Amino acid sequence: MSDPVDWGTTTLPWCSFSTAGAAPRVGVGVGTHVLDVAAALPDLAEELAGGTIDGVLSYSSERRAELRDRLLELVASGAEEHLVPQAAVTLHLPWTVRDYVDFYASEHHASNLGRLFRPDSEPLTPNWKHLPIGYHGRAGTVVVSGTDVVRPSGQRRTPDGEIVFGPSTRLDIEAEVGFVVGGPSVRGPLTLAEAEDRLFGVCLVNDWSARDLQAWEYVPLGPFLGKSFATSVSPWVVPMEALAGARVAPPTRDVALLPYLDDADAPAGGLDLALEVHLDGEVVSRPPYAAMYWTPAQMLAHLCVNGASVRPGDLFASGTVSGPAREERGALIELTWNGTEPIVLADGSTRSFLEDGDTVTISATAPGADGDRLPLGEVVGRVVSAS
Repeated sequence: MSDPVDWGTTTLPWCSFSTAGAAPRVGVGVGTHVLDVAAALPDLAEELAGGTIDGVLSYSSERRAELRDRLLELVASGAEEHLVPQAAVTLHLPWTVRDYVDFYASEHHASNLGRLFRPDSEPLTPNWKHLPIGYHGRAGTVVVSGTDVVRPSGQRRTPDGEIVFGPSTRLDIEAEVGFVVGGPSVRGPLTLAEAEDRLFGVCLVNDWSARDLQAWEYVPLGPFLGKSFATSVSPWVVPMEALAGARVAPPTRDVALLPYLDDADAPAGGLDLALEVHLDGEVVSRPPYAAMYWTPAQMLAHLCVNGASVRPGDLFASGTVSGPAREERGALIELTWNGTEPIVLADGSTRSFLEDGDTVTISATAPGADGDRLPLGEVVGRVVSAS
């Protein structure tokens, strides 16, 4: 179990928790404790009876704000009888993931991969600065932090061209930020303002990637088995309201955007989040989310501009978060330059890609309204053998 997170008294991240074998219940983080929301607010007990925040996700933004105000007042007035130490709880996946989309929103990540795989061409594809590129993932294999990740098997092509089946030999991570969608179900399109209104909260994501399976299968339809075996998410969903002090403008755009994505006159839509990637307890990267080219609202607006549905509980992730410096790259394929520059760990061992038994932890913080740093929790996963 991870160490308790000190959430303070105003972040109020949502979770699903249980104690001593009891059924899961809905909570919010308060200091190093969990507030049992259904017990503290009996009028919500029925809609929270399933132990997930699914019911809260369906609220309008106005109703969510009212509930947040109630929780802030409750915490400020003291609610000790409904607090449970984090050390005494088991955390579960906080909501039912309806759909899952993974984007490719980091210019630095996309450029690095372009240089790796298309060295004689422009690093970015012609469409990259015109729209947020993404693919539909598999909601059924989104798992909560702490769940072991079994090394996936599939087809791959060996260096000498032979097609074989077996465990991936190039298992990778992708340090990402996830966004949980709230509000009633609706079909798109949504304006940027409407998309912003649908952003319920943030979680941390590790979108595990089998690079050898992916390389063989992805032409012409994109990621499939190389991605769908596991996507890990943190057990806490931090409300967007708690991140007001982290809002920043995105990087300067040098390509004119079509009207539905043009945010020139919109409030700052980016987020200044500082990620850390730990491999077996050692920091190997510090990706900066403020460098992401596309904002969460732009990603969601593009996701449904064709009339696609948007439902409470949908999850979309940013894609790998990478910055301009080598130590800011959020995937091993970048950090090791596709295995040609292995990472050297403190014990002298090296990694090009993940080995069985490796544990990856991704954590993050954000600036608070008072100049402090707010934790966003962590997402942890350990690689286990395919056998």
